[in-house]
Amino acid sequence: MIHDQTPDHHEFDIDLTIDEARRRAAVLEAVGDDWDPVAVLEGEQEAYRLLYSNLDPQQQETYDRLVSAGVLPGREGEGHAAA
Repeated sequence: MIHDQTPDHHEFDIDLTIDEARRRAAVLEAVGDDWDPVAVLEGEQEAYRLLYSNLDPQQQETYDRLVSAGVLPGREGEGHAAA
């Protein structure tokens, strides 16, 4: 693209490094010192397990089909949700 130097066209650069550092600091401040990412992940895994537990046979078949199609992630070490 050819840039002419008319008053209608100006080039400028924006360095977002400082803003990104400020954003990351704000996120860490918001989650606080007692935030435990391992506990959060374990809670999410438990919620996922509960969501797909106690399925009736038709629901289990649908779940298995969605996992095999790659729509839902499978559970590690198991091919289907716990009954």
